[in-house]
Amino acid sequence: MRKAKNPFYFCSHVELRESTGLKARNLRELVAILKDVPGSVIYYHTHVFLQQHQFASPEPPNAFAYWVTHTIGDEILGEKLGSIDISQYYTIRALREKMIQVIEKHLFDIQEIRSAPAGQEFDFTKSRTFVFKLPYTANNLSELVDVLGKISLYSLHFHMFAARLKFEKGINDFSNWITTSLGFPELAKKIGSLDPYTYTLVGLRDKIIDMVQNSPEWDQD
Repeated sequence: MRKAKNPFYFCSHVELRESTGLKARNLRELVAILKDVPGSVIYYHTHVFLQQHQFASPEPPNAFAYWVTHTIGDEILGEKLGSIDISQYYTIRALREKMIQVIEKHLFDIQEIRSAPAGQEFDFTKSRTFVFKLPYTANNLSELVDVLGKISLYSLHFHMFAARLKFEKGINDFSNWITTSLGFPELAKKIGSLDPYTYTLVGLRDKIIDMVQNSPEWDQD
């Protein structure tokens, strides 16, 4: 099996969450704060459900949509925010601008601005990410599959989601390594074309393993 030019180093991460002290009672306050908060706040609130529901059916990975729907009671805007395809965005800046655009257009079209009940304001949370290496490496596709079956789902989340969007690499770590170190661009493209937000983390891991093992590259020398 073809050996990589450079090994794949598996990493994981820990997120320390902290309230920013910023709270929104209504949509005007929500969009105003969205314009100024650090990108890590945007990332946290669009990915928190993914880590909270690792084994359950995929949840819409968007806390803004959830709050607008279930607290404000604006199902129309909640649906619009929830339908934003996060997989199509490669920078937090672009994702932020899209959400602001959707909310401001909705505000222009409505007459009544609802407020959240006391104590149910949207609490903007920031997170600090600490990345650390795991004692696992892969030098070929077989080793990649083997380690994928061992690592925690937090590690999978880091390589598939955080690397692509939070750290703005524009591509998941597995696809990047398969292209640059193994020279299998077609397999990398197939994995990169997955919409990871439509899977649980368990299902996503199984899907990646299946794609690798059933690819033409699996049997290449």
